[in-house]
Amino acid sequence: MLYQQGDVLLISVDEIPEDAKTVTKQKGRYILAEGEATGHAHAVTDKIDLFNVEDNLFLNATTKFTVTHEEHKNITVPSGQYKINIVKEYDHFEEEARKVRD
Repeated sequence: MLYQQGDVLLISVDEIPEDAKTVTKQKGRYILAEGEATGHAHAVTDKIDLFNVEDNLFLNATTKFTVTHEEHKNITVPSGQYKINIVKEYDHFEEEARKVRD
């Protein structure tokens, strides 16, 4: 399954890598992605486990959870394991791909 809020994608995965390092809450929430200009963030305040593996985030939730962002509608996601990705855009003039930024 795939869920999207703005430029953040949550992609269902079968397992989280064994070498994953636990990510702690920041100001009472788990940050999935931070905005570049506004300081806004895609975040979760519900009970989840967030992990980092070589700058890739993974999330494990035993119950449904809500992803919030100041400029997007909240989305509720079913329990499960997810990899967090950022939507990429391709600049044909520069001939390069880059992450979309809020």
